[in-house]
Amino acid sequence: MSSLGRRVRRAAMVGLTAAALTGLLGASAVAAPVEATAPAALTSTTDIYIKDVAADVGVQPHNLNPLWASPDIKVCPNPTECAVSQNPVVGVTNYIFVKLRNPGPYGSGVGTGTLQVYRTTPGGGAVWPTHWTQIGAAYVTVNPGVTTVIIPWTGVPGPGHFCLLARWVSATDPMTIDGPDISLNTRYNNNVAWRNVDSVQLGAGQTTPAVRPFAIGNSLRVPSRNEVVFNATEPLQGIGGRVVVDLGPDLFERWRAGGAVGNGVRPIGRTQVEIVEPTRASLGNLLLNPGERVQFSLLFSAEVASDREIAFNVTQFGPDTSGAKSTDLGGVQYLISAAKR
Repeated sequence: MSSLGRRVRRAAMVGLTAAALTGLLGASAVAAPVEATAPAALTSTTDIYIKDVAADVGVQPHNLNPLWASPDIKVCPNPTECAVSQNPVVGVTNYIFVKLRNPGPYGSGVGTGTLQVYRTTPGGGAVWPTHWTQIGAAYVTVNPGVTTVIIPWTGVPGPGHFCLLARWVSATDPMTIDGPDISLNTRYNNNVAWRNVDSVQLGAGQTTPAVRPFAIGNSLRVPSRNEVVFNATEPLQGIGGRVVVDLGPDLFERWRAGGAVGNGVRPIGRTQVEIVEPTRASLGNLLLNPGERVQFSLLFSAEVASDREIAFNVTQFGPDTSGAKSTDLGGVQYLISAAKR
């Protein structure tokens, strides 16, 4: 049996379930201070990891994509783990479930540390830690297998659409890098994971579109040129789908000043462009100032009801602090469905 097979089998045998951990971890999740770390006397190397994608086995760095749709982070309306992550409900307590996997490929043994969970506006280019707000933290002991930690999320602010970031902080399992680029931090640290997935449930033929925020940012100390790429897993025409990007007056003017670079799009107003080729479209040459993060809106609508769920990915590409000229700086997967009104 391969080492991966042994790890998977061991995880299945000794992993703790969410239901069992609800009682064990629910209270400690909000009681532990953020700065808590493993006791200084522990000098052995441990390796706890959180999956970035389903195929992730903890190797760092890796080239798996999309980097920002971790299956090990879920939002649920109750303190019992749900089958599929849901959009948080504004104004009430929601629950974030994070799976910690032990061991990864770089250590062994029981790990102790703090699981921290943060939020930001959906999109790319969120500078760490400037653009992130902490939701909660829990000091945890992680035995071999899979440990599910529950972080209560109280007072969820509107409009209820966020990127989530989970960080495992431990003295015996330090970060490889911890700079301003979340994409680099996630790719190079198996104890950092990112989830940007949003359900868009439309009413077929409804006159008011569903609006979702999206932000693009620049972690550099110099201005940068960026591109936003739109990609659907299948044509939206099957549900009479329409996606309009409202850049707002400032970002729209920057796009025009940069040559109105784009593919599969067409301007339809003073600040808006429509995605006319949803399986592959882009807006390019968008100028961002140093440390800046700019928000715009996505407007979704559909004319035909359908049982299918269409994944529509929006990704920012641009330069990062490693010297890469154009790399994935983050994105959001919008899961679009259209029901009868």
